[in-house]
Amino acid sequence: MKTIEVTVNGTLQEVHVEPRLLLSDFLRHQLGLTGTHVGCEHGVCGACTVLINGKATRSCLTFAIQTDGSIVETVESLANGTELHPIQQALQNHRGLQCGFCTPGILMTMQEFVRSGIKADREQLRELLSGNLCRCTGYETILDALEELVNQNELGAQHG
Repeated sequence: MKTIEVTVNGTLQEVHVEPRLLLSDFLRHQLGLTGTHVGCEHGVCGACTVLINGKATRSCLTFAIQTDGSIVETVESLANGTELHPIQQALQNHRGLQCGFCTPGILMTMQEFVRSGIKADREQLRELLSGNLCRCTGYETILDALEELVNQNELGAQHG
């Protein structure tokens, strides 16, 4: 066992972990943050994407001990109680959700990009989302939501 200190969704965690424990399993089973979904377990589908120090990362390919001293954000960090985060609201407004399995990873991928403040056209946004597999939506409504966010820059300092 190894002791790590990691800030998860704003809360400092000092925990003992096995060196081989995946971050996805740590988040889901030790911290009870089940919003991080595990799909392919090979880093292909993107469902397990979280932010580590602000960078979108596949939690199924990351060991928990690698996050020692880091800041980890999961999909649970987005909403403020019952108030949806602007990214969540945009997906809802554009009906960018269906079964929801891929949604946490897509949300966290979008969060990193929108925070960057980079402007992008639809093709560039399509490329951004290419690492997140969705079998239900055909991506068009997800792209509509992301395009709205990028063009309106709705994620001001309060949601940064």
